[in-house]
Amino acid sequence: MRTRAAVLWAPGEPWSVESIELDEPRYGEVLVRLVATGLCHSDEHMRDGTNVMKYPFIGGHEGSGVVERVGPGVHDLEQGDHVVFSFIPACGRCRACSKGMSSVCDMGAHLGIGLQISDGTARHRARDKDAHLMCVTGTFAEHTVVHESSCIKITTDVPLDKAALVGCGVTTGWGSSVYVGEVTAGDSVVILGMGGVGCGAVQGAAQAGARHVVVVDPSEFKRSEAKRFGATHVAESAEEALDLLRELTWGAMADVVVVTVDKMTGQHVAPAMALLGKGGICVQVSVGDPTETSIDISLIDLTSMRKSIRGSWYGNANPRSDVPLLLRLYMEGKLRLDEMITKTYTLDEINDGFEDMRRAEIIRGVIVF
Repeated sequence: MRTRAAVLWAPGEPWSVESIELDEPRYGEVLVRLVATGLCHSDEHMRDGTNVMKYPFIGGHEGSGVVERVGPGVHDLEQGDHVVFSFIPACGRCRACSKGMSSVCDMGAHLGIGLQISDGTARHRARDKDAHLMCVTGTFAEHTVVHESSCIKITTDVPLDKAALVGCGVTTGWGSSVYVGEVTAGDSVVILGMGGVGCGAVQGAAQAGARHVVVVDPSEFKRSEAKRFGATHVAESAEEALDLLRELTWGAMADVVVVTVDKMTGQHVAPAMALLGKGGICVQVSVGDPTETSIDISLIDLTSMRKSIRGSWYGNANPRSDVPLLLRLYMEGKLRLDEMITKTYTLDEINDGFEDMRRAEIIRGVIVF
């Protein structure tokens, strides 16, 4: 079939919205009609060349839609089902999944290849060339074919344009506070960066009972939005937050710092660690240049203050249980998704959406098909 998608042809170029050819789903795969997809900084990293993929490349990984056709061997999904894409596939059977670590499911190894999990070939073709997919989903398209392990079935009462956000940003941020940071009642928490992931982290910390939730972001707009989601205080920089925390905590400093800046470098670590008190946890969420291998850190501070750094991938969540959980919280009025969507765009406006992101004018932009 013919459908439309946003395609990258080289790093640094804008997204090209064009007609592509899409094959029928094969064994273990489904054809999904997209309803909405979020604009995430991970897609921007692909566009600007921070992370390299093979081209042509169809972006998008934070999406939701309706199953239109199922391939042979698909047992848990049928035509008409509403689904959210998990940007990490979750097979439920590998060693990682069976140990409760679906965020690092073995099938995640396919993310760097961008071709179908089932057989390593392409279902999408742009200008007669095999197209590679962001997170083996390619949600910047009106239709896509994905493996069933990338789909989380949800109830039909959940608005699909809001549900898309839990496919990546919200779950990553929320889990980074609740699961990785282990925020508990009375904690003081700092969130560095107030994008879609940071907004999820703020809400997770607030729901876990944090006494102080301090958002640090250079954007005046994002700081002004932070308190809508549970922040108690804001600061423009880590240096400003340092003085603020000393006053708020009587010198005890933060129990947890969650790093969700737009582009991570090794130089972000030392300021984050300086905000922590004794036994504090620094949760590293942001994606950086894969070739960067060094960080700035005080080793004596790390050791003598018993601080720790923890990596967070998808918030260390288990998508098959946590995606439905977060959507229930939303439907019960306990998770703010509507308010996260600063602006919606058509597929043809995708480059405008990313420009708004680069200017820090949105919390989350969403393409609605």
